[in-house]
Amino acid sequence: MVGPKFDLKKIKYATGNPLWDRAVDLYESGKVIRFKDNGESFSGMVLGGNPYEAWVSRDKFDVGDCTCYLGKKDELCKHLVALAIRAVTRGKPLKVEERVAHNAPECSGRTGALREDETEVLQEEISAGMKCIKAYRGPSRTWFAYQASLSEGCNRLSAVFSELPVSEQTARMVVKVLLRLDQKLSQGGVDDSDGTVGGFIEECVLMLEKYAEIDPACMKAFGVLREQETCFDWQGPLVKYADNLPLNMV
Repeated sequence: MVGPKFDLKKIKYATGNPLWDRAVDLYESGKVIRFKDNGESFSGMVLGGNPYEAWVSRDKFDVGDCTCYLGKKDELCKHLVALAIRAVTRGKPLKVEERVAHNAPECSGRTGALREDETEVLQEEISAGMKCIKAYRGPSRTWFAYQASLSEGCNRLSAVFSELPVSEQTARMVVKVLLRLDQKLSQGGVDDSDGTVGGFIEECVLMLEKYAEIDPACMKAFGVLREQETCFDWQGPLVKYADNLPLNMV
């Protein structure tokens, strides 16, 4: 059997919570039945408040149909997402790390540095997230799909950052990404009308403040922000940390 062209990460990061969690609950509860591979699509029945018939394209998990209330309004529903999960996993249980979706970056709370091989893997994940945060030059009818791409990119980056150990090394990594995002906002043509990217940056700043509290050496990574002008002066709190760096660490 040829699998779908999407994977679990694509589904998870493009939907986010709470839709992802609800779909996972349906899948893990065995509510996706009569699953069938139709070649260009997958179909099945998803048991919710009622049994719903659903199908999803092999190419894109959010292209399909469901007989539920949302499906009739052409909106992505938990039944469609649960069916897409079934298509990817082929009925196998989800791993613990596969279930977790991050809609915001969180400090892991653990200290340590990354090995070279870990850094390479994370850089690939970061690149995948950054590719979703791109300039918008399309017609108005595609704006909502574009905003979904921005959300996916931020969710992907949130997942990466939430797994990072706290150290000066990782603080520098996060700061570098934030500066790249800021450049995308100010010069790269990113349309952040709904504040998705800006909100993500602010959440990262809060995460980095926790870094500084756990490991003061992280403050060294904020020094590069002193000479920066950013879209909404998000660097301010971090610069204050850099200015208050203990003398024995300067």
